[in-house]
Amino acid sequence: MTKKLLDHLTFLYGENESTRLLERTKNLLSKYRPRIKSRNSELSEQDSILITYGDQIQASNEKPLQTLRKFCEIYLTDTISGIHILPFYPWTSDDGFSVVDYRQIDPALGNWDDVSAMQNFRLMFDGVINHISSQSEWFQGFLHDDSNYRDYFITVEGDPNLSQVVRPRALPLLTTFKTASGEKKVWTTFSEDQIDLNFKNSEVLLEILDVLLMYIEHGATFIRLDAIAYLWKEIGTTCIHLPQTHHVIQFLRATLTEIAPHVHLITETNVPHVDNISYFGDGTNEAQLVYNFALPPLTLHTFHTGDACVLSNWAKTLTLPSDKTTFFNFLASHDGIGINPARGILSNEEINALINKTLEHGGLISYKHNADGTHSPYEMNINYFDALSNPNANEPISLQINRFIAAQAIMLSFIGMPGIYFHSLFGSRGWSEGVKQTGRNRTINREKLQLGELQNELADENSLRSRVFTKYSQLLKARSSTSAFHPHGTQTIMDVHPSVFAIERVSPDGISRVLCLHNVCDQIVSFSTEHKSAVDLFTGQAIQVSNFTLQPYQVEWLKIN
Repeated sequence: MTKKLLDHLTFLYGENESTRLLERTKNLLSKYRPRIKSRNSELSEQDSILITYGDQIQASNEKPLQTLRKFCEIYLTDTISGIHILPFYPWTSDDGFSVVDYRQIDPALGNWDDVSAMQNFRLMFDGVINHISSQSEWFQGFLHDDSNYRDYFITVEGDPNLSQVVRPRALPLLTTFKTASGEKKVWTTFSEDQIDLNFKNSEVLLEILDVLLMYIEHGATFIRLDAIAYLWKEIGTTCIHLPQTHHVIQFLRATLTEIAPHVHLITETNVPHVDNISYFGDGTNEAQLVYNFALPPLTLHTFHTGDACVLSNWAKTLTLPSDKTTFFNFLASHDGIGINPARGILSNEEINALINKTLEHGGLISYKHNADGTHSPYEMNINYFDALSNPNANEPISLQINRFIAAQAIMLSFIGMPGIYFHSLFGSRGWSEGVKQTGRNRTINREKLQLGELQNELADENSLRSRVFTKYSQLLKARSSTSAFHPHGTQTIMDVHPSVFAIERVSPDGISRVLCLHNVCDQIVSFSTEHKSAVDLFTGQAIQVSNFTLQPYQVEWLKIN
């Protein structure tokens, strides 16, 4: 382990510095070793993660983290194993992703005791380590020419050619700030309030390692590395996916393996699929989980066309570098539906069709800067329920629910661990009023709910939220009932009908097998399978499956005898 750490430090900072940095790393690990509790590191078919804001559910006279914990304990204990609490630190913009202080909890949400009280669930914390708020102590120190923070950020002198830099937003790359020693142009990849950290300064790396170890001390078993692909900057390059970025992640992985082997790193890289999966490294040295970013747009395309062929053909190509890695599968999140991950899989015409459907269904489109100065669509901002079903269409709500649940079932059937955004679990629709309030497209899928109102809706079995939650819970319970859905099992895509996404899942030991059938169109489809009999995973009934018929958007998960 010492050699691995030394190798990474040498690559990043040179031989002259690496030995000194290694000793400081070891001292940091020694400091935290007695403070970190050992936990179970194994993933299983029972693992699924709720993605939620800390103040997603609100009640009077109670801190939101307390409300969230109570709600999850009452409604989700039997269906969800973990909770990804989106950034709960003090912040100034981007709904939490412009962090003022990594080591504190936003007092409006609660405190560290409130987080510790949630450890009946596995917890995922955000490592928002590409950038920090302009109001942070670190950046304020930089502005005042404090020697401790003088090199914590990236300044650019003159007018170098930055045209190659890959931009995720349609905003200036550099922002000019007045400092005690004059005006300086500072690197701001995401916004003028989100100041990129300078990892060429080894002090920054060690500071961030200290922060992540503190998160683990407070119970994090998953660390989500936000926007990690942009971490290292070199003028004259694209400044994305650089070798140094991978070495930083590998350094973090090596340190956590040494002190907290139960912790999983998960990389958030909203980029084309081939680049995305590069963050698995060699299967042992980088992220254990990678967001499966191509899945949301490809699933949406599948239901818009009623044809599963593109999704099936792409799914056949999915491979993992080792049985120590797996995908983090999701359809919706606090962000929109990324377009870039589908490029190279869908044609430009098919991507444009997705964009047009999004606009037709009341959604919005966010854009990014290109090297040639133009803008291009980057993200579809729309609630996933509305992305699948036009809110203004004259269509039975039961059909819309079945379509939505079929899409979620496909996501749950994929090899990996599922991440379920709060609003998907409860069938929320888009919040266009919120966009008017904030002026930000992403707000459309970020509505905060009142506890009493949500509980009343869930108690009403005829309400949309109750009907979706009931069906979703059935899917999750069926999934957790068999090791065929183990994150480290295998999957085989079956060609049974163009409008059916069929996937066979097999447990790691090869004993348990489940055939998952999903009708992605609004027509009845019939087909044959190679199996003769099976047990319906939802009802427990034995059925014949050699010749099969699926109703529109019907889902069947079949335990193969």
